[in-house]
Formats: sequence, C-alpha cells, structure tokens
Amino acid sequence: MKQFLSFVKKEFYHIFRDVRTMLILLGIPVVQIILFGFAITTEVRNVQVAVLDLSKDISTQGIIHQLQASEYFNVAEINNPDEIDQVFKKGYANLVVVFGERFHDNLLHTGEASLQMIADATDPNQASTLVNYANSIVGSYLQQLAHEYQTPLQIRPEVRMLYNPQMKGAYNFVPGVMGLILMLICAMMTSIAIVREKETGTMEVLLASPIRPMYIILAKMVPYFTLSFVNLITILLLAVFVLNVPVVGSLFLLTLFSLLFIVVGLSLGLLISNVTNTQVTAILISGMGLMMPTMILSGMVFPIESMPSVLQWISSILPARWYIAGVKKLMIQGVGGMFVIKEFAILILMAVVLLVISLKKFKVRL
Repeated sequence: MKQFLSFVKKEFYHIFRDVRTMLILLGIPVVQIILFGFAITTEVRNVQVAVLDLSKDISTQGIIHQLQASEYFNVAEINNPDEIDQVFKKGYANLVVVFGERFHDNLLHTGEASLQMIADATDPNQASTLVNYANSIVGSYLQQLAHEYQTPLQIRPEVRMLYNPQMKGAYNFVPGVMGLILMLICAMMTSIAIVREKETGTMEVLLASPIRPMYIILAKMVPYFTLSFVNLITILLLAVFVLNVPVVGSLFLLTLFSLLFIVVGLSLGLLISNVTNTQVTAILISGMGLMMPTMILSGMVFPIESMPSVLQWISSILPARWYIAGVKKLMIQGVGGMFVIKEFAILILMAVVLLVISLKKFKVRL
C-alpha cells in the first residue's frame, strides 16, 4: 500500500507541474458553466430597433415609450423612409417599426389603425421573436387605450421579413457554419505544422538551412491556404445548389472576404503551434479552445446583444464574429463593399497582429 500511495503522490506531482493540464482540468469547467449560464439563451435583450413615426401623435408616442421602457429593445428614431434600408445594411437595427400618418385619429374614429414591422430575417428565429415581443407591447398599450376610452380598438400589424421572406433557417445556418468550419480546419491544420517538426526532430534541419524563419512560416501556410480555398469553394457550392441559399451580393467580395478570414485562421493556428510543444496540446487548444467560443459567442446561434457586457467584449475579439456578420451582409443582404469596411478592417488587423506575434514567438534555437 505504501508503494501504491507513493505512485499516486508521484502522479499528482506530474499533474501539478504541468500548468496546461491544470488549466484544462480546472479552468475549462469554469469557462463552460459561465458561457452556458449566461450566453446560451433564446431570449433577446438590448436589440436595436428603429422607429419611423410619420404621425407623431399621442398613441404613437405612447407605444414608442413602452418600447423604450422594455428590456428587450434599444429604440432610435429615424425621420425618413429612405433610411430604413440603410439601417439594416449598416447593422444599426434588427427591427424597424413604421407608424403611418393620422395613426391616433384613425384608431379613435374607425376603431382600428395599422403599423408596419420590418424585421431582418437573416436570422429567422430572432426575427420572429422580435416581432412577437413588439406585438406584445403594442397589444398591452392597446388594452390600456381601450380601457381608457371604453371602446373596442384594434391595431393591425403588417409584418415584413426582409432578406428572407420564406423564413428559411439555412439563411442563418450557412454563414455561421462557414465561419466555424473554416476557423477550425485552418487553425487545426496549421497548429500541428510546426509542432510536428519539433516532435519528429526535423525542425533542426529546417533551422540549419539558409531559409529565413519568416519564409518557413509562410511555407507552412501556403499548402493549407490552398486546401482551405478548395474547402471554401465546396462550401459555397453546397450552400447554393443543395441548401438553396443564394449569393445575393458580390461573389468576388464574398470570396475575398473569406480568403482574408482563412489567413486569420491559418495565422492563429501557426501561433498555437509556436507556443505548444506537442501535437496533442495543439489539437486540444485549436479544437476545444476555438470550437466552443466560436459556436456560442460569435452570434452563430445565440444573439450577442442578449449576452452580458463581458461576454460581448470577449466576442469582439473572435474573428468568427466579424466573419459571420460580414458573410450575412454580403451573401444574404447583398450589400456593397462600403457596408463591410468595418469587418474587412478588423480581420486585416487580426491577420497582421497574429502573423507578427507568430514571427516573434518562432524559436530559431531548440
């Protein structure tokens, strides 16, 4: 028994000396419970809503005030019908509520009035939820008004689902899966590239050659970049011809944007391979470490606006968040390049930073 306890003690020492193992064993459960507890929710909060009030009477102002008081919406007013298309393309709003002229007069004199709700249906589940929440708030105000005037009143909402009138789930599913697949494949493929050379001992040969370290890293990226481009073509063909998700915008811009994201994924994989010493560790970091945040915090499944501020900040450093947002604009909404400048700039900055860090972390001596 004494020998057995000695071996147990030895194993504990081995585990405690390995910081990465300790982080995996003790850190991942904490991260998972926080993410699952706060990020995974079907509710929507703090969603941007634009209101076009052509009547500006007591009833429209009453409904707007109730929308503003709700925890679900952040309300901003627009003054021109031409702005509706712009707020969607620029990502300023997920829902637009339009009140026609003489709203209050029509409601009192005829007993009914109408309003229009225009939702961004690139995420059909979120669009349906937003419309239901808004309808509930309008219905609550209508009950108060009917009780005040002691007469039956009716507000007829006209709902329009923009970009995805058929409410196909694939319109939201495809951009998210594109981001997830490209990020995981690119990062996992390159994360083991340099580590494999270290484990097999061939890194010594590479370092003894006259090739500069920068060219060694770039040479690792080129084959995987080519394979990732083939994956991109395959994904787009399946999306268009099998899932019936059209490329509404520029195919050239979509391809260019995707290739930039591939470079970011490859750079991240190279960075992981530079800071790890075994292929198992590299695969764990690139697989488990990237899959869960990408699925939960990128907006692929759950709305980012509904998450706590800390998780929203963390999501902003995930490349997949900006890629998915950009693909939705280019592929589903069909916007021009000027509406995805922000996404392009962020991914370019990430690619440059990751490549520079990878070069700095590359060890020229073993």
